[in-house]
Amino acid sequence: MSDPLLADAVLLLHAGFIAFVVLGLLLILIGGALKWSWVRNCWFRIAHFAAIGLVIAQAWLGITCPLTTLENNLRARAGQPTYERGFIADHVHQLIFFQAPWWVFALVYTAFGLLVVVSFWLVRPKWTPISTTVCQKAN
Repeated sequence: MSDPLLADAVLLLHAGFIAFVVLGLLLILIGGALKWSWVRNCWFRIAHFAAIGLVIAQAWLGITCPLTTLENNLRARAGQPTYERGFIADHVHQLIFFQAPWWVFALVYTAFGLLVVVSFWLVRPKWTPISTTVCQKAN
């Protein structure tokens, strides 16, 4: 597989990760209100929490997302342009011409993470037999 094609595959994986984090919270909140049982699945909720936790940790530690680094390396090897600020920052910039220091993005990610934590209280995960030691039964 060629480097440009691999870079595009990494880009799609990255977009999928972002969609999982952002849409996941939206679906948890909507699903809680509409009584969708799958949004209470503890493994889904743990994976969602871990995903935003990773983003927050990377932002505060000043670590570029490994998917951004991988995509940039593949694009550079293929002679294609790379991201200047990082995947999300570059795309936000392209959409609304928003420029901000790194800490603004870190604060936004952290605030989003706090919403995910609040969602654990608003839409409590349900116990499933496969996860008896990890998740508690919802009240």
